[in-house]
Amino acid sequence: MRYQSKTNILGWPFVSIALGPNHEKKENKGIAKGIIAIGDISLGLISFGWISFGLFSFGGVSLGAVSTGGLAIGIFSMGGVAIGLAAVGGVAIGHNVVGGLAIGIQFFADAQINLIEFFTIE
Repeated sequence: MRYQSKTNILGWPFVSIALGPNHEKKENKGIAKGIIAIGDISLGLISFGWISFGLFSFGGVSLGAVSTGGLAIGIFSMGGVAIGLAAVGGVAIGHNVVGGLAIGIQFFADAQINLIEFFTIE
């Protein structure tokens, strides 16, 4: 599936969608580039894809200022494996981190247990 909006901003389409193979162009994966990009591989201000790059990035592997995904890398990241200045995930690596395995300067790996103990009335 391919779609690009006719509206362009700084030479980029406002919406770009590229999912699945394109047999006419002999492409195995859809590569979307736009302000809002949705594709197998996507690049945009707001980006959704299996591999995603953008200011706001959501995908299996995502790289962006704010990123969410299986592997999320960014300033603020959340995912199975999250790497960033502030990271939340099963494995979280960064400065301020929260996670099952939290590696960082300030971490809160057992935060939920400590809060339960703190608020328990005996």
